[in-house]
Amino acid sequence: MNDVHMPTDWTKPKQQGDLLQIAKSILLEPSGLTESDLHDTFGVMYAHRLDDADVYFQHTRNESWSLEEGIVKSGSFSIDQGVGVRAIYGDKTAFAYSDEINLPALLKSAKATRVIGPSGGKQALARTTSTPVANTLYSGLNPLDSLGPTEKIALLEAIERRAKARDPRIIQVMASLAGEFDVVLVMRANGLLAADIRPLVRISVHVIAEQNGRRESGSAGGGARHDYGYFTSDLVNHWVDEAVDSALLNLESRPAPAGPMTVVMGPGWPGVLLHEAIGHGLEGDFNRKGSSAFAGRIGQRVAAKGVTVVDDGTLSGRRGSLNIDDEGTPTQCTTLIEDGILKGYIQDTLNARLMKMPQTGNGRRESFASLPMPRMTNTYMLAGKEDPQEIVASIKRGLYAVNFGGGQVDITSGKFVFSASEAYWVENGKIQYPVKGATIIGNGPESLKQVSMIGNDLKLDSGVGVCGKEGQSVPVGVGQPTLRIDGMTVGGTA
Repeated sequence: MNDVHMPTDWTKPKQQGDLLQIAKSILLEPSGLTESDLHDTFGVMYAHRLDDADVYFQHTRNESWSLEEGIVKSGSFSIDQGVGVRAIYGDKTAFAYSDEINLPALLKSAKATRVIGPSGGKQALARTTSTPVANTLYSGLNPLDSLGPTEKIALLEAIERRAKARDPRIIQVMASLAGEFDVVLVMRANGLLAADIRPLVRISVHVIAEQNGRRESGSAGGGARHDYGYFTSDLVNHWVDEAVDSALLNLESRPAPAGPMTVVMGPGWPGVLLHEAIGHGLEGDFNRKGSSAFAGRIGQRVAAKGVTVVDDGTLSGRRGSLNIDDEGTPTQCTTLIEDGILKGYIQDTLNARLMKMPQTGNGRRESFASLPMPRMTNTYMLAGKEDPQEIVASIKRGLYAVNFGGGQVDITSGKFVFSASEAYWVENGKIQYPVKGATIIGNGPESLKQVSMIGNDLKLDSGVGVCGKEGQSVPVGVGQPTLRIDGMTVGGTA
């Protein structure tokens, strides 16, 4: 996991006690709320028979700056806060939220949600709180204050200057900078009280190149749970060069051949295919309902030998990492597939209880106004032993896909379609020319069985992943080593 992009001068992460103190001062104290009020809220809810309940407070500050044609075209700043109240009875859930944080709003939500269960609850509730032994993966600094407005604009202008200086064919540069400061506090009916302060920053670079009337684009960027100090000039320049190189390469690209062939996928971001085609199918809710292609298959071979896939929320500073999930459960590294055998699913509290399986710290939600559900954090395949160059050299006729754009997957069947944003045609082990318009078509469980070579070059993405599920978006990480997959279908334009 040696990744050049993660800082060595990490600001000292805060312990759970410190985080709780800060979260209370931001989320509870301004409206005079106390821990005792939260216990009383659960008392109101448990006048009905419930299996579980939680309250989730959140305060989020966002900003984004974007530059186009040498001008900062937009800058936005927003503050959002509120509380979500959830009651669970059996497999049924009732949920209410308020963007006002005060005792009347809390009690109103509590009364509204408790109706999910029959009246006459007699459960004794915890009046004391317990805090989990949470991870300490990032600092509690507010990244929005780590750079002044003038410096933020200067950073974007420097991106444009470098991109245009690289090659006269670069005719347009779009750059954006975004930061988020997220404070959450969650309390559960069993007395668990946990907090997290989550910084997040990101830079995106998009360039357009033109030659002989032909236009092509290239993109790059990245980020981390850090402040803006993460964006060193070397790192930013690396992304600018990556975007420019990609656009110039696409100017030389030819239409992609189509048909069944060997596909070699590069390391890092191509792991998005793994995330979509396999990861979603391993989420607990889909498997409990039997709608996943992997449902009921624990202990069975679902992939070739050597394929080990984990979901790991504990990688320091990573975009997909969390100290605790949105239900207060500490994140962990969960082995999903080990040497080709299906070992488990990722779970939140509800699905873990209903499936009688352990929680894995994967209960995530977009905001206080959304319900938590099983979601990935950083999902990646572990490295093998093969030399990446030898893997490419093993292709007789096929595709070497280095980078991917968007894609779609059908969870139930496992079928997926992905577009390759950077790919090369290979014959007799030699790269021939870049191709454009290649789509990788396959079936997640089947593709895993066709993995024939696994590189020793595991790499994680640069920190750009966003995962959508049921209308909710959360930041995630993906990764993989170089992979050879036999017999894949490529849709082309040739």
